[in-house]
Amino acid sequence: MDDVERVEAAMVAVRRRQSRRALARLQGVAGPAHDVLDVVEAGGPVTVSTLAQALGVDQPRASRMVAAAVAGGLVSREADQSDGRRSVLVMTEAGRAAAEQAHEARRAVFGSAMEGWTEAERAEFARLLTRFVQALPG
Repeated sequence: MDDVERVEAAMVAVRRRQSRRALARLQGVAGPAHDVLDVVEAGGPVTVSTLAQALGVDQPRASRMVAAAVAGGLVSREADQSDGRRSVLVMTEAGRAAAEQAHEARRAVFGSAMEGWTEAERAEFARLLTRFVQALPG
């Protein structure tokens, strides 16, 4: 198996182990709300359409995800200042707390996976993984 095949196999394994459902359980955020929070937190005006595009889901699915996040008090809809016909999603205080909880949970899992690594190994892995992700299309 060459290096690219090994990277592909590793990425498939990561995707399987870090499924949305598994991450949601880990993070203590029910359902797809953590995806909504991740997109809103990334910045820029987020609408249902931009959320759908960012997550690669259709508009009806994105609408249901937003409705669940709004019902859960994690985000609110506010009028877009540049186009009053649109609503933008804004993270609430509860949403910010849930996002921080998610960050802490993910970091704990990733830190545990790198337990026993030297500081230099962690730094090199972070550098290479960041470079790799930045080079991916999309």
